[in-house]
Amino acid sequence: MQYAVGAPLPPPHGQASGPGAAMHWTPNPGRPTPPTSPPAPPAAPPPPAQQPAPQPGWHGPAPQQAPPSNGHSTDITGHVQLPPGAPVPLPSPPSDPAAPDAAHAAVAVLLIGPAGAGKTSVARHWADTRRVPTAHISLDDVREWVRAGFADPQSGWNDHSEAQYRLARRTCGFAARNFLANGISCILDDAVFPDRPVVGLGGWKRHVGPGLLPIVLLPGLEIVLERNARRTGNRRLSDEEVARIHGRMAGWYGSGLPIIDNSQHDVATTVRVLDDVVARSLASPPSW
Repeated sequence: MQYAVGAPLPPPHGQASGPGAAMHWTPNPGRPTPPTSPPAPPAAPPPPAQQPAPQPGWHGPAPQQAPPSNGHSTDITGHVQLPPGAPVPLPSPPSDPAAPDAAHAAVAVLLIGPAGAGKTSVARHWADTRRVPTAHISLDDVREWVRAGFADPQSGWNDHSEAQYRLARRTCGFAARNFLANGISCILDDAVFPDRPVVGLGGWKRHVGPGLLPIVLLPGLEIVLERNARRTGNRRLSDEEVARIHGRMAGWYGSGLPIIDNSQHDVATTVRVLDDVVARSLASPPSW
């Protein structure tokens, strides 16, 4: 029996309503259950040395299936249940000298930098070229999932843009934890300010876990202005806004976080430097 889209659900057991009342799956108490089909006539017993030949049609419950052997549990629809996404723990240095290096490790990296620093290009190239499955999670992309009602920060940072930013960050954190739970590394990128520790770096730590590796990408101001000038749409900022953001990012110097100045590096060279920084961060995690 099918119900039209938007129609109310069938009434609870024991209540009748409308012409469909007689179609309830559960009969009224005290009344015999009507047979769904006429009973089949008794079949003649098979010869002792033979088994009854299979007959077309359904004549009883389906045979029990053996559980899947791949180690994954399945629900009633057959979808594979994912492992629970837990907070990413702190990395520990490998005790085995033959253990895989950082290029093979499953890690979660937060790439911090101002608009025009090249975060998206570097993050994508790093994810493309690693030797293990790696995902790129862009906060800007997730924020722009909101189409109608999108709160553009360039129109003024307000309660709506703040709420959408927090929602996007929680969504990215949830995705990162699930990627890591399934053995897939990830790199996130965001313009996190050092003077807003609770909503910035502290928020990422809450949503992803203490094992998140924050790395700052901070080229010179003239490079940032040049790269921002090549951007289009709502991701292109005014020169004044770019300079203001870049000045606030300078607060990361002296914070203890690793900083990459990619003013003279192309994307491929920056990625090689990022690999080295990730390896050192895995061996000696920064305190943040």
